[in-house]
Amino acid sequence: MAPTLEQRAQGALIGAYIGDALALGPHWYYDLDALRRDYGAWIDSYTDPRPDRYHAGLRAGQSGQAGFILDLLTESLDACGGYDETDFCRRLDQDLFPLLDGTPMNGPGGYTSQSIREAWRLRVGQELPWGQVAGLADTTEAAERILALAVRYARQPADLARHCATNTALTQRDATVMAMTVAYGCVLGSLVRGEPLDAATSDRLMALVRDGALPFHSVTSAGENTPPPGPEAPRTAGQFASPDALLTVSCVLRAAQDPDIRIEPAWKASLVYGMPCAVYHQFPAAYYLAGRFQGDFESAVLHAVNGGGQNQARAMLTGALCGAIGGIQAIPSRLVAPLEDSARRLERAGRIARRAAEAA
Repeated sequence: MAPTLEQRAQGALIGAYIGDALALGPHWYYDLDALRRDYGAWIDSYTDPRPDRYHAGLRAGQSGQAGFILDLLTESLDACGGYDETDFCRRLDQDLFPLLDGTPMNGPGGYTSQSIREAWRLRVGQELPWGQVAGLADTTEAAERILALAVRYARQPADLARHCATNTALTQRDATVMAMTVAYGCVLGSLVRGEPLDAATSDRLMALVRDGALPFHSVTSAGENTPPPGPEAPRTAGQFASPDALLTVSCVLRAAQDPDIRIEPAWKASLVYGMPCAVYHQFPAAYYLAGRFQGDFESAVLHAVNGGGQNQARAMLTGALCGAIGGIQAIPSRLVAPLEDSARRLERAGRIARRAAEAA
């Protein structure tokens, strides 16, 4: 039986938490031989970080800082019934920033990423208001939290895109990073709605662009491959320059489903798309793994983890996608039960999922 929207929404949120925690121990190994020496030929569960590595002192099943911040946003969504930017920013000010000192190897989860460090310096160090503390980091920190907004507003694509964009802009202001982050949210929202992840995903999202629901600029009109006659419609405020970030997913899906294109084993997607942290490495790899394994949540996230490099973001983004495809019931209990705070997170994800399903 196909999962319900509530089950897909809950699966996306719990899948993200699991991906984050699975990579806590083997995070940021760019030397794959060293990764195998420390963790064996195949990582298949939660692991303790080594004392000389990132996240030292944490235990298997705990979250990195991405999971901590995702908690702040899901707690805000749960308490407010929807996205309240003032409430979320208050939680960052009160519950996150006092735990930071501006250095990388510090803070909840044992490491603070670049965009959060930059926001902390401007917000705490210079006392600038929210809206003036975003930096130029090209990484996926915003995507790792806005996935909750994509889940909550899956049935309201225009609200989804608007909230994902404004939340991303709190910490990251590069237009390409914002476009790719919002596009990921749009893809995730489509999966929560029950649409397939396939070669037509981009076409379905582009139909929403042409209807004005998604803030991407498109030159061509519906059903055409050439520009329409007459002057081009001007871009509107907040509109991204092109729809390419939405088109990426179907290109990657065609590769994942083409029998003449094989990445074997699948964890080597990290080598094909790139092991570093930037969005242009991370999103294609997550799309590939989710598209290749579809509802096989465990295979997808474990290949994401075993690919090394920035595997925490890769596994988190992949986990959300595959959790949305298969629903919460497709996630093995052996990965749910040992997850830190799993019972509370399941309950909160369930409440957010119900609100997502009830949305008009």
